[in-house]
Amino acid sequence: MTMLPNVFKAYDVRGVYGDELDEEGAHRIGRAFVELTGARTVAVGHDTRLSSPAMADAFVAGAVAGGAAVTEFGLCATEMVYYAVHEGGFDAGAAITASHNPPQYTGTKLVSAGALPLSGDSGIGEIGRIAERGGLDTLPGGSRTRDDGLLERFVDFCMGFVDADRISGLKVVIDAANGMGGLYMPPVLERLSIEAVPCFLELDGNFPHHEPNPLLDENREFIEAKVREEKADLGIAFDGDADRCFFIDDAGEFVPGDFLTALLAEHMLATHGPAPIVYDLRASWAVRDAITAAGGTPDEFRVGHAFIKRRMREIEALFAGEVSGHYYFRDFTYADTGLVPALLMLQILSDADAPMSELVAGYRAKYHISGEINSTVDDVPGAIARIKQKYADGRLAEVDGVSLSWDDWHFNVRPSNTEPLLRLNLESLVSREDMETRRDEVLEVIRA
Repeated sequence: MTMLPNVFKAYDVRGVYGDELDEEGAHRIGRAFVELTGARTVAVGHDTRLSSPAMADAFVAGAVAGGAAVTEFGLCATEMVYYAVHEGGFDAGAAITASHNPPQYTGTKLVSAGALPLSGDSGIGEIGRIAERGGLDTLPGGSRTRDDGLLERFVDFCMGFVDADRISGLKVVIDAANGMGGLYMPPVLERLSIEAVPCFLELDGNFPHHEPNPLLDENREFIEAKVREEKADLGIAFDGDADRCFFIDDAGEFVPGDFLTALLAEHMLATHGPAPIVYDLRASWAVRDAITAAGGTPDEFRVGHAFIKRRMREIEALFAGEVSGHYYFRDFTYADTGLVPALLMLQILSDADAPMSELVAGYRAKYHISGEINSTVDDVPGAIARIKQKYADGRLAEVDGVSLSWDDWHFNVRPSNTEPLLRLNLESLVSREDMETRRDEVLEVIRA
């Protein structure tokens, strides 16, 4: 058996197939999942990775051994599993996926009833301990059945977030990176009056064209060039399991997730009325200001989907966004989805009298953001201490790493959950040059 302790991460289970996690490990995880949650009904789907069918089969067998009735949905984007758990009233669900990681990885994202995620401090670590211990009895009552109708129901549901008749007159490049966006985008495009330029929609677990992680510059080079070449109105790129989407404007420029959160928040508040909106503490002040101007209540919270989803439920938030491309909706069981924000942006752009580049021009001009910058450090606590000493005149918050702010600039430095890294996000309202100067100064302190 292969199941190394390091595969149990803060938000999911993830590791190199065969070297760090194999089918016997997946069987133990499935059994431990049911043992911990007490789930009697479980929804399971898997992504297009070459290892995923066998890993899903083993996970299901483990859950059945725990006495659970498992419904298998086959190929699924992660958000389809979230929807299935909510729609079917399942006690729990699992998406067998390694998200945006390279093809040699495997893993699973785990949720309880209502698609509420398990995380390192609320379930995943304990599942790891139970799975490692093993020796659990096989219980009666387990079963496995198949449901092949989820895709159509999921697309129907997501189309309800927009008025499809209003989406027209757009030329849109779509890059699924051979991941799960290629499963749901073809039936979606059949319902929209747009000129689509589909790229890499074929499901291929080798991800032959580029890694399915659009957050990295090198994985966006293709779609940015394609938008310019096609003179398209918009580019939409999905990550490997398609629970995140990323946008390229008509000039071929990447639109940061902060600015997308601001645009979507404005739209959601205009549609639904005043409500709380959650965003992560790395975000540009553009998000806070846009929410306030649109009559909403901004709620800054710590990074990570498990934390965001719980916070949304606590305050009954309408919507939430993270700079990493995760967008969450109250009416999508408070979960993250790649398809819904893609549809909403198509409607926003169809309704607008301006191209995408103009919709974000005001943000680009006023809010000068660094993006997330990683630094490898030998002594993370020491680096944090140096930052607090150097910037003792700032307003300090220690919710997730350290955040320091002044009237016209701010930054957050937070440690990685899995590596000796510090992640910096910084913003200046003065100028891009001021942002770059302050960014370099903070990096010097971090890397000293």
